[in-house]
Amino acid sequence: MQSPFKLSSFKLFLSLPAEILKELDQIASEKDFSFPAKKTVIQTPGAESSGLSFVITGKLRLYKTNTAGKQYTVGILSPGSMFGESDSFSLGTHGNYIEVIEDACICSVQKQPFEDLLIRFPELTLRILKELSTRLKERDEMLEKLTLKDLRGKVHFLLAKLSNKFGKDNDGYQKIDLPLTHQELANMIGASREAVSIVLQELSNEGIIVTGRKSIKVNAEKILNESEHGHDLWHRA
Repeated sequence: MQSPFKLSSFKLFLSLPAEILKELDQIASEKDFSFPAKKTVIQTPGAESSGLSFVITGKLRLYKTNTAGKQYTVGILSPGSMFGESDSFSLGTHGNYIEVIEDACICSVQKQPFEDLLIRFPELTLRILKELSTRLKERDEMLEKLTLKDLRGKVHFLLAKLSNKFGKDNDGYQKIDLPLTHQELANMIGASREAVSIVLQELSNEGIIVTGRKSIKVNAEKILNESEHGHDLWHRA
């Protein structure tokens, strides 16, 4: 499939000098763009590709598995995100599974050409470091919250995080712009579908969320109020 995209249109690179944008497009040819479909696992631990990849469209999920084989999410990548590593830095995605959760367009470049650009253009390096800082902060937050024992707290945190990052205004609610089933939510936090369904029903009964077929809308005011009063109980045993 021919890509209608250019690496210079990547969100992180907006407003960089024209000289840098031109060279970015020169190191990313048509063959460097791929279009993985939803549910495709594009990386497994120990089988990572060399170089850097840029999410042009779609969404990806980073996850690990525990000793019981349960999945738990450590990050979600949306358009404008990166993954992989160069000789100068790692974006913290090695050792993870990466699954496509919305049909995507990804541009992957080899390490050396991109390293050469980083050496020549400090402005580009600063953009990458900013992205790295944001990624590590999000990963640490996800790991902290999603490894705690309280299931309601995990579901509450995940829905708040997803609505904040992917929410779109819809009749006073934030509709999460992801097709989510109960099983997919359960996979994100390493829980059973049945247990997650019970928590979602509780939140629905309390007016905190509204569920539909593969859709969830979050009442931003109520979910914030619950957090402020400690009812989500992140640290509850």
